[in-house]
This record gives sequence, structure tokens and C-alpha cells, in this order.
Amino acid sequence: MSVYAAVDLGASSGRVMTARIEGGRISLTEAHRFANRPVRVDGTLHWDILALYRGVLDGLREAGPVDSIGIDSWAVDYGLLDGAGRLIGNPVHYRDGRTNGIMERVVADLGADTLYQVGGLQFLPFNTVYQLLAEPDLDRAETLLMIPDLLTRWLTGSVGAEVTNASTTGLYDVRTGDWARGLAERLGLPTALLPELRHPGAPAGTLLAEVAAETGLPDSIPITTVASHDTASAVAAVPASTERFAYISSGTWSLVGLELPGPVLTGESRLANFTNEGGLDGTVRYLRNVMGLWILQECMRTWGETDVAGLLDAAAQAGPFQAVIDPDDPVFMPPGDMPARIATYCERTGQRPPRGQAQTVRCVLESLALAYRRTLRDAVRLSGQDVEVVHVVGGGARNALLCRMTANATGLPVVAGPVEAAALGNALVQARAQGVVSDIRALVRQSEQLVTYLPEGGDEPWARAEARLAGG
Repeated sequence: MSVYAAVDLGASSGRVMTARIEGGRISLTEAHRFANRPVRVDGTLHWDILALYRGVLDGLREAGPVDSIGIDSWAVDYGLLDGAGRLIGNPVHYRDGRTNGIMERVVADLGADTLYQVGGLQFLPFNTVYQLLAEPDLDRAETLLMIPDLLTRWLTGSVGAEVTNASTTGLYDVRTGDWARGLAERLGLPTALLPELRHPGAPAGTLLAEVAAETGLPDSIPITTVASHDTASAVAAVPASTERFAYISSGTWSLVGLELPGPVLTGESRLANFTNEGGLDGTVRYLRNVMGLWILQECMRTWGETDVAGLLDAAAQAGPFQAVIDPDDPVFMPPGDMPARIATYCERTGQRPPRGQAQTVRCVLESLALAYRRTLRDAVRLSGQDVEVVHVVGGGARNALLCRMTANATGLPVVAGPVEAAALGNALVQARAQGVVSDIRALVRQSEQLVTYLPEGGDEPWARAEARLAGG
């Protein structure tokens, strides 16, 4: 039996999962879960990175002896190290407002096409490049490390930049697979900040003696570089049996797209705001970020409601298409009273706001399914790659109502699962690097119970709702 520790950090919680591979199957158990609570200090929203590191150490202690450790997390955020290798302040949260207006200034100075031809990224105000231009401590920094790379540095003393996370920075050239140093220089950013790139499966060192003493693990245990952007790990674990698949990595964000052999950098792709991010084995995750279940999560927080199953049951019984919203409208980005924002949006767009929690939940889920429909149709049109099936992975795979709506909206079969796709992809890249696994997706299919939803009810209701949302 082979055993791996998958450190999987999400925007609201982190966990260390223990993955065991035996008899041609992989199984996951949760060794330790810990909160990820941002902290606002002097008006700036920070990640509490030291608390996250403590959670990782506690989790590795609970995981016990393993053959390897891998780390994945959300993208775009980073830590800066000084010349002595010390962290300069807590990393800033991507939802902080410090980048307001910066993306627009950069686009005006360099041109949207120039930026897109290099990074191929969706234009989002929190992309790393815009955060760095808002960084007050840049003159003190010598090294930029994305969150998984920073934790790897603390565990091993080794410095490097994993490519799938680097590809979300806006300073990575998606065509060459290297840092876009020329672009960094044009922006006045020091290229010395950018460490050597690492690819999934590469060794990233072994545990420092002090870490081994803290966790009770041997200092010979290796850290294996995985697809450290959690979406890249999740897509690696999509249980597809055909190349003509689409994926929705569904959680706080919904990342909706295709796996391609190379980037799509056309002007039409840029105008459609698609992103080209690095995937496993040199693939490109051609996708668009959709706001995702964040909207529902904030509704529940506002209501003080924790009965997810009850809300979904009530939403299933509510009347369809009472109101629809664009989940990507900037009004839904910050934390706050989401039901009030939904009501205001509906009034602004000439719709009757949802009445009560059930209608609000139904509005959110139908609107997400419509966004998935639009995004997938755009992805197929822009890439030229046909799609036969949609795979929903991540926490949203548990949401049967949303999966059923997605099948109906797209007119395609939806296969839901695995829920723990990021942790599975993380562990399986480690296992492949050690020669234990050859076909990651086949092993996931053999190990996971998947649920298939077939489209029902025809396209007309969704087409009408889409036209209403477009103002038609």
C-alpha cells in the first residue's frame, strides 16, 4: 500500500487528506481540517498564513507516516521574502480592494491585446500582476512565492515556482512556458523576484529537521511538486473517458472550461474574457471564472442558515425562472448582504425580486446554470473542440439540484464527482511521480461513485431565461 498526504487549502478552510492506494483503488480520509479565516488590519484584508501553516503542521502530524507530501491551494495570492528569506507581512487576500483601478490603468498603458498575447488570462482585477503593482513593500522583496510555494519553502527550505500556479500571475508566458520577463520589465517589476519554475511531479526537497521534529515524521519524507493550483489538481482528477469533455470545478468559484493541448489567444477569445492557465503535462485549462457558490454561501451567512439540504429541497419546489441574475456582475464580488444585492439587481433589471429564501436559492442556482451554459458554448465556439459530456467536480458535485439544472441548461449529460477532486489530483500526481500510478483518470473512475444527470425538459425555457438576462 502507498500512502500520500495531500495538503489542500481552500478559501474558507484547509485540510490534510491521507490518500491510500491499494488494489487498484484510491481512498481518501481526512487527517485534519482547519479554518481559513482572513483578518482585516488597518483596512487591508490579509490571509492568516501562520495559522494556515500551523494547520498544515498539525495535519501532517495526524496523517502519520506517508510516502510523499503535496500542496495545492487557490491561485493569484503570494508571499514576499526579503534577502534573508523572511516573509514580509501576511499575504493580502485577493478580495481586498487595493487593486481597484490598477488593471484598467495597465490595460490603458500596454493594451489588452499585448497582455493577453503573453499571459492569455481573463481580465480580473486581483490577478497577481495587478496586486504586485499595488504592493507597498516591493522594494524590500527579493523573492515572490505563491501560497503553495511559500509553504513548501517553510517545510523544506527549497525555493521554486510551480507552473500551474505561476500561470495565474499574468507574468507567465503561456506560449513559451516560462516567465514573461519582458512584460515584467515593461511594468517596472523586478524580474529577480521570479524563482525557477517547477513542473508537477518534480521533487521539491525533503522535510527540514525542525519540521520533522514538529510533525513526528522522518526528515527523509519528500515534498513532491503537484499541480499546485487547486483547480489544476481538480481537473487532473476529472474521471473523463473521452477527450471531448468539459469540466466545472464547482466551489466558491466555478471554473468552467475545456482541457486543450495549447492556448487560444485570439482577439475573440480575449473579448470573451477566457483564460488560458497551465494544466498537468503541459495542457492548457481554457476556462472562464464564474462567481460560483460564493453567492449562495453569502446568502446563507446573511440568513444565519445552515440547513443546506432543506434550502435546496425548498428551492426545488419553487417556481422556475422567477428571476435571473448575472453571477459575474461585480456587485456580487464582495462579502455582505447578498440577498439584498440580488433584490437590487432584479429591480435594476426590471424583474420582480425573489420572495423568501427558497426563491432566492432557486434564482442563484438557475443563474449559475445559465452562466455555465453561456460559458461552455463560448468555449466550444472559440476553441473548435466539441463536447460530449460535462464533468462537475468539487463541492458542487454534491448539489444534485444544480447538477440537474446544468444538464438541462447545457443539453449535455452531467457526471458529478469526485467531490474531493483537488485532493485526489494532488495525491495521484505524487503517486505517478513515484511510479505507483500511470493513468490517473482511470484510477479515479475505478475508485469513485459517480452520478450521471441526463438533460430533461428541452431547451426553450433556458433560451427564454437567457434572452431575458441579455435584455432581449
